Amino acid sequence: MTTDLTRLVETTRPRFRTATEFVEATLRAAILDGVLAAGAPLRQEELAAAFGVSRMPVREALRQLEATALVEFHPHRGAVVAEISAEDAADISAIRAAIEPQALRLSLPHLEKADFDRAAELIAEMDAEKDFGRMGELNRRLHMTLYARAGRPRLLTLVEQHLAAADRYLRFQFTALGYHPQSQDEHYALLGACRAGELEQACQLLTEHVLYAETRLTAFLRERETTAQD
Repeated sequence: MTTDLTRLVETTRPRFRTATEFVEATLRAAILDGVLAAGAPLRQEELAAAFGVSRMPVREALRQLEATALVEFHPHRGAVVAEISAEDAADISAIRAAIEPQALRLSLPHLEKADFDRAAELIAEMDAEKDFGRMGELNRRLHMTLYARAGRPRLLTLVEQHLAAADRYLRFQFTALGYHPQSQDEHYALLGACRAGELEQACQLLTEHVLYAETRLTAFLRERETTAQD
């Protein structure tokens, strides 16, 4: 338990109604601000003692942080602060920007009204969703709905793998930077171009959508990494 985290515990304690909210919010702030470094162990007994609570709210708080990609659980190690880096985020986005437009290019001529309607339903669900973990799943399903008729199983497997890899960064982005309405505007614009059969416009919008999200996130992560080194 670092001195900075101990100080954070004392300053945030009065603001929360439940022990779980207190632990979750304090640890989230410590992780996002770099007080707790990537890979740092999060031992339930130590945290419970530091926060002055039982292990139950600590356990629940760690599970909530896992759902937002801030904490990972490993066999024999338990909970640790997740490894989230600007370099990895940029790498994943570069791959997505290269292969997803190709999947859309192959799929779009074969998409049917039912596919577009399903994509619209998924975007609407995202508008109403408050759970960041669920948002990531809906985002993955939306993109795969638009690529589903590409007729290239290996390509689609590769796309889905990188969408899954991007999911933790998407959840981290929602947690660190908040929900950004522009992302949904981009989804609606992409679907509109797909419905209209505007292939080149749709592929361009998709590329811009992937790279814009990466730009926001990597800027935040690089600033955090620089601060942690100072």
